[in-house]
Amino acid sequence: MSKCGYIARLELQPSISNLGYDLKLENFPGGSETFEIILKFCYGLPIAFNPNNIAPLRCASEFLDMSEEYEDGNLISKTEAFLTLVILSSWKETITVLKSCKNLSPWAENLQIVRRCCDSIAWKASRENSTTEDIANRQGWWFDDVATLGIDHFMRIITTIKVKGTKPEIIGKCIMHYAKKWLPGKEEVSVGQKEQRTIIENLVNLLPHQDEGVSCKFFLQMLKMAMVYNASPALISELEKRVGMMLEDANANDLLIPNYKNEDHAKLNSPEHNTMHNIDVVQRIMDYFLMHEQQQQQKQQNMGKTNVSKILDNYLAEVARDPNLSITKFQVLAESLPENARTCHDGLYRAIDTYLKSHPSLSEHDRRRLCKLMNCEKLSLDACTHAAQNDRLPLRTVVQVLFSEQVKMRTAMQETEPALQCDNSEQGDTQPSTSIEIKNLREELENVKTRMAELQKDYSELQREYEKLSNKHKIVSSWSLGWRKIKNSFHSKADADETGNRRQTFNSTSRRTSFRRRPSLP
Repeated sequence: MSKCGYIARLELQPSISNLGYDLKLENFPGGSETFEIILKFCYGLPIAFNPNNIAPLRCASEFLDMSEEYEDGNLISKTEAFLTLVILSSWKETITVLKSCKNLSPWAENLQIVRRCCDSIAWKASRENSTTEDIANRQGWWFDDVATLGIDHFMRIITTIKVKGTKPEIIGKCIMHYAKKWLPGKEEVSVGQKEQRTIIENLVNLLPHQDEGVSCKFFLQMLKMAMVYNASPALISELEKRVGMMLEDANANDLLIPNYKNEDHAKLNSPEHNTMHNIDVVQRIMDYFLMHEQQQQQKQQNMGKTNVSKILDNYLAEVARDPNLSITKFQVLAESLPENARTCHDGLYRAIDTYLKSHPSLSEHDRRRLCKLMNCEKLSLDACTHAAQNDRLPLRTVVQVLFSEQVKMRTAMQETEPALQCDNSEQGDTQPSTSIEIKNLREELENVKTRMAELQKDYSELQREYEKLSNKHKIVSSWSLGWRKIKNSFHSKADADETGNRRQTFNSTSRRTSFRRRPSLP
C-alpha cells in the first residue's frame, strides 16, 4: 500500500475467515506472473528487467499507480528508464518488446510503448537503407524480423518508413516478404478466414502506387488469395486495376485464376459456370489494361501492347482446353485487343486450333465464326503450312490459308532473286546457296499447287455426290448458284494475287473444275 496508489485508495473488506482481505484486480495487464514480480519489488526482493517483461511491468505499474508520489525510485520511473535507455537502443530487443505488447491493449497504446517501438524500428530500417553503400546486399536485412510482427504493428512500421522516404521497391519487397510468411497457399492455411482477409486488405492498402514497387506476379497472387477469402469487391477491383496497369510483365500461367465456387455458383448448373478458370476476371483485367494504355498514349508514352497480345494468346491456348468454355467467352476475350495489336497471328491460330480440338462437336457455323478471329495474311509460313493440312479448320479457311501461303512464298522468291545481282564481285560465292533456296521455294510452291488441285477435286466430287442425291431442280439450281459464288470468289482472290500478264485462273467444265497450271516462276 505504501508503493501502490491504486491499492492505497481501496476500501478493503475483510474476508470471511478474518485472515486477510479479498482483493480482485480486473483486467490486470500482464497477468499473475507480472503481479508476482511487482510483489517482489514491493518487499525489496531483487528483480531483473528484460525485453519480455519490461512492457507488462510498465503497464502494470501504471495500473497500480506506482509513481514517485508514493516513493522515490518507484516502479514506473525504473521501467520507463529501462525501456527508453536500454530497449529502444537495440533492434532485436525493440522487436521483442513490440511482440509482447500484443496482449497489453489498451495500456501499451496509451503509454506510447507501441508508437515508440515502431518509430525506433522504422528509423533504424530507413537509416540503414539510406546510408549503407552496398544497399543491394543490405536492404533486406530487417525483413525477417518485421515479418514476425502482427499486421497492426507491421502496418505502423511500414507507414512510418514510407514517411521517411524509403524507396518504393524496398517497401514492396518487404510487403511481399510478409505476405509470403502470413499468406501461404490455400491448402496450407491454418488461421481463420477473417484474419486472412484482414491481412490481405491491409497489405493491399500498404502497397506503393509506383509500378516498380511490386511485381505483377505478386498482384495476381494477392488477387487469387482475395478471391479465396471473399474479400470485398472494391479490393478485388483495385487489384484487377493494378494488374491491368502492368499486364505486360505478366505471363499466361499467372493469369490462370481458378474459378472458385461460391454458394451462388453452386446453384447454377450451366456448363459456363463450371469452367476451370475465371475468364471474367481476365476480361476485366484486359479492359483495365486498355484504359491505362489509352491514358498513356495521351501522354505520348509507349506501352507493351505487342507483348500483351502474346500473353493473351498463350492464355487463350491454355483455357481453350476447358470443355465448358463457351465459344462466346473465348471470342470476346480474343477480340479484346484492337486489330493492330497482333503483328503475327500464330499464337491466336494455336489457341483456335486447341479450342477446335477440345470441342469436336462444334458446328460448322461456329467453326467458321471462330476462324474469322484470325487474319491468314498475318500467319507465318510454318503456320500456313500447318493450317493447310488441318482437318479441323473449315474448308473456306483452308482455301484462304493456301492463297496466303502461296503469296508469302512468291514474295520470298521475289526478294531472294534480286540478291543474285546485287554484287557481281561476290556473285560466284553466293550463287550456289541462293540457287538452292530458289529451288526449295519452287518445290514448296509446286506442293501448294498440288494441294490446291486436290482441294478442287474434292469440291467436284462433293458436287457430283450432291447432284446424285438431289431430285429437285430448285435444289440443283441453288447448289449451282452457291458453287458459282465460291468459284467466283476463288477466281477473284487468285486474280488479285497475280500481277502483269502472269495470272492464275480456273477452267470450269460441266462436272469437273481444276487449276490451270501457271507458268513456273523463273
